[in-house]
Parts: sequence; structure tokens; C-alpha cells
Amino acid sequence: QLTLVESGGGLVQSGGSLRLSCVTTTFSLYFYSITWFRQAPGMEREGVSFISYHDGSVTKHADSVKVRFTISRDNAKNAVYLQMNNLTPEDTDVYYCNAYTFNDDYWGQGTQVTVSS
Repeated sequence: QLTLVESGGGLVQSGGSLRLSCVTTTFSLYFYSITWFRQAPGMEREGVSFISYHDGSVTKHADSVKVRFTISRDNAKNAVYLQMNNLTPEDTDVYYCNAYTFNDDYWGQGTQVTVSS
């Protein structure tokens, strides 16, 4: 049984920042690539930011969050982070962490991000 936990969501004013974490204590994320997704009620889940496994040398971001969001990983802490700056109400969503290898694919339960005007 895998346990993948997102945290760091909350309520922030427009223009503020949040830092999301994706962490597990039941297995190592070293060999897992990570994509952060987000989903609003009634909408499709969309990919936000990606980081490759191991050293995280490859990162990608959706155009809507490029230059505002930064994804990183700390293998020593078995964690992946999403730094979100200059947030707007359009960023209000549930954010999910998706960790995967060639043979595994696991989703966390999500963390709510709400950005007020």
C-alpha cells in the first residue's frame, strides 16, 4: 500500500504565495517522476508542473503558470515541492501530486488552494 500526501494548500490573497509539498514515508520517490495536476469542480484535471525522477533535471510548466510556479525536489527529504507565486483567483483548484515510474502510478488525495480577490 502506497501513501502519497500533498500539503501546503490554503487560503491566500491574490498576489500571494503558497508552497505545496508532495511527500511519502512509505516508499522512496527517488525513481519517481512527478506531475502536479489541478482540478476545479466540474472541470477536467489539468497538468500544471512536471519534474523528472532522480535529480529533477527536466522540469516543465503549463503556459498559464510559467514564470510564476517552480517545481523542485529534495530526495533527502523524499519530497517534491511546488512553489506558487503571484497567485490569482484562477489558480483556485484542488492540487494533486502524481508520482510514477515505468511500472507504478500513484495519486495523492489533493490539497485545496483558494485564492481570494
